[in-house]
Amino acid sequence: MFTIDLKTANKIIETGIQLRREAGHLPLTFCVLDRGGHLVAAQREDDSSIMRFEIAFGKAWASLALGHSTHFQENKMAPNRPHFIDSLAAVSNGRFVPALGGVLIRELESNTLLGALGVTGDWGETDEQIAVKAIEQCGFKADLT
Repeated sequence: MFTIDLKTANKIIETGIQLRREAGHLPLTFCVLDRGGHLVAAQREDDSSIMRFEIAFGKAWASLALGHSTHFQENKMAPNRPHFIDSLAAVSNGRFVPALGGVLIRELESNTLLGALGVTGDWGETDEQIAVKAIEQCGFKADLT
């Protein structure tokens, strides 16, 4: 597999929704992008607030744009290079959202980049936790670097 397909993207999202419900978190929105930044699948749970699609898409897109999770961007890059992060948000016409919840999806064995998952709707830490668990439960590597 060189990129993520629809069946896999839907499985990751379904797993994320199940994990969210089991944990009792707020309703979430999920976006899976292929390695080229194209939307493969997205779902917004009932009662998710407005703009959640744009935020989830932006988290996944930001991960792919820099080749680093939004965890890395928020915790490592933003404190050290805040103007660079701000510039990326500006030049991407708002598509770049460097907030927790954007995770790269890699093949487990080869570490090949397949795409990214963006999750939003709860606290950033919760969004990220659900993303990581969903990716890993589907047999892939969740890359937070």
